[in-house]
Amino acid sequence: MTQQLPQVPPIEANEPELAEVRNFRDVGGLPTTDGRAVLPGRLYRSGHLAHATEEDIVFLDSLGLHTVFDFRNLADRNVEGPDVDLPGVRNVNIPLNDPADGKEFWKLVRDGDTEQLRGILGDGKAATRMSDSYRKMVVERTTEHSRVLHALAEDSLPALMHCAAGKDRAGLSIAITLLALGVEREAIEADYVKSNDPHRRYKIRRSSVAPDAMSPEVMELLSPLFDARVEYLRGAFETIEATWGSVDAYLSKGLKLSPETRERLRERLLTEA
Repeated sequence: MTQQLPQVPPIEANEPELAEVRNFRDVGGLPTTDGRAVLPGRLYRSGHLAHATEEDIVFLDSLGLHTVFDFRNLADRNVEGPDVDLPGVRNVNIPLNDPADGKEFWKLVRDGDTEQLRGILGDGKAATRMSDSYRKMVVERTTEHSRVLHALAEDSLPALMHCAAGKDRAGLSIAITLLALGVEREAIEADYVKSNDPHRRYKIRRSSVAPDAMSPEVMELLSPLFDARVEYLRGAFETIEATWGSVDAYLSKGLKLSPETRERLRERLLTEA
């Protein structure tokens, strides 16, 4: 049975639609469990900035960003290119997966024929792979997520977090940041699934030139890889609970966030109590 998705009021009535930066949004406005909210203009998320147009750059420059966190690995950056340079902005690359991890799998995603895609993606295998990748990131990338949160607590705001599509690695990193801020779980999930909006979705490109390379069947097989499914994020939350026992224990023991650091995060990113 499909789970009903949480609903929160839209917070980006004037959200820009950038020409070559997908999935951009400000997470400001999301409510916390203690009645506060994330400040607008402090934390943004998007897909990669490698193909940003001059107009996109002008807009991004107007945000007054201090730091751009790029969670892509070297293979991603070789395919898509490095981020454009934004004046006065610090670019920090923190890969959240290994370029060799799934190399052959993603080659088949780009180049494989329909039969090969049925073999690696059919019968729920694609969705299972995505859920597993989120669970793995939670357990194996505590050092990287700790580094991001400590940077936000110190001197990195306003900040933008991105990966390739701005959906998985950036989506999980944003979710972890919001957990640390005490944002309501339903609001975190509602922001996450906004990556499914048509104007935000990653553009699927395949190297295969076969007549059925972009057929309806192939698109259906690929869709779990490019969807932001709430069960992926919930799987990450379940892993936090199963591994550390609670979100607070995950933040303190897994990510080494002291109460003082967490309070600085809240002071820098939330409205006043």
